[in-house]
Amino acid sequence: MQTPAMEQQHIQRVKNLGQSYRESPAQEDREDEEMTRSALSAFRAKEEQIERKKMEVRDKVFAHLGRVEEETKRLAEIKEELEAMADPTRKEVAAIRKRIDVVNREIKPLGQSCLKKVE
Repeated sequence: MQTPAMEQQHIQRVKNLGQSYRESPAQEDREDEEMTRSALSAFRAKEEQIERKKMEVRDKVFAHLGRVEEETKRLAEIKEELEAMADPTRKEVAAIRKRIDVVNREIKPLGQSCLKKVE
């Protein structure tokens, strides 16, 4: 892509080359003006093309970010659901352990009395 300075240099070179072949100063001025307008039009068209492409990329990036945010929220919901599923299991395990401890406490004296009877 040409910068404005490069385009200006190109225009100046063309002017210098064309000076020896031109017939009148008025025609030379018109040709210079026409070339300047043409270069300026090409430059503006290129700028517009770049701006359009930039906007397309920007729109795609924002659309992708939107999808990523939605998926992140969905993953957070799934994680909460899994944690909720795990919590009841933990509570059940804790309750069962408590019951086992209570039964062990009740059985321990019975086991000792049985041992005493056997001896």
